[in-house]
Amino acid sequence: MKKLFYTTALFLSMYSFTYAEINFMQISGGKEIVQEKEYKKVKSEDVSKEALMNIKAKYGDYQISEAAVSSDGEYKLTLKKDNALLIATFTSAGDLIKIL
Repeated sequence: MKKLFYTTALFLSMYSFTYAEINFMQISGGKEIVQEKEYKKVKSEDVSKEALMNIKAKYGDYQISEAAVSSDGEYKLTLKKDNALLIATFTSAGDLIKIL
């Protein structure tokens, strides 16, 4: 019983350090492809300067409240303006991919 408890606690603690984004794609024949991308939290200062310049050009009124980066350099940012929050993904160059 202790092993089950420790295993569960270990799994939950490891997963809490990363964000996971799961994309489902439907292909012919009713099969689904699952793609998972993991993001690790970083400080907003760790976002590349090129990306920050491009993001501030389009979203200058927003402040970055949380930042995360994937292994391929893609950023997931939580942007805050007044009381509104916006979660968006950006390329490593700062181009918008999508708003979540």
